[in-house]
Amino acid sequence: MPTRLQPEALGLLEHRRSLPLRALVEPGPDAATLDRLLAIAARVPDHGRLVPWRFIVLEGPARGVAGDRLDALYARRMPDLPGEKAHMWRDYLLRAPVTVVLVSRPDPAAKIPVFNQTLSAGAVGMNLMLAAEALGFSALWLLKWPGRDSEAAALIGVGEGEAVAGFFHIGRPAERVTDRPRPALDQIVTRFAP
Repeated sequence: MPTRLQPEALGLLEHRRSLPLRALVEPGPDAATLDRLLAIAARVPDHGRLVPWRFIVLEGPARGVAGDRLDALYARRMPDLPGEKAHMWRDYLLRAPVTVVLVSRPDPAAKIPVFNQTLSAGAVGMNLMLAAEALGFSALWLLKWPGRDSEAAALIGVGEGEAVAGFFHIGRPAERVTDRPRPALDQIVTRFAP
């Protein structure tokens, strides 16, 4: 039985692009829509059914609380921080209506290589981006200092043995940006020829 074409899905894949964080505006997804986004994101290859990833959702006032905690840690680390940057992480987390932190949690004792488990987390991230777009939102995948610093990540609930795979900022697109240049296939594709 031949597979049927899905032009809408192809259009989404062919035209998806990231917007700047400032272009993600209210309203964000409601609780039911966010649950749907996360359920779609979790439908990825997961060899061994290990579920080597999880989500931390930052929404509503929790975004500001998390940002304040990050700002306090950052200020301790950077005592010469200019005053205008005193609330930079709070401002960062308040820009989009919802931020989903994708946490990679590979099991090193499993038979499945850690690399495969990490790739599964990456697939979750891409599914989350595409699901947001398909549901009329836009998402931006970033990994800034709070995700690269274990003490900062712990402030938002990332545990030992876990790592932040990305901050996914989700909101309504306030603008559409032109596409950036994409690599030509002849620059990125080789064909094995024995």
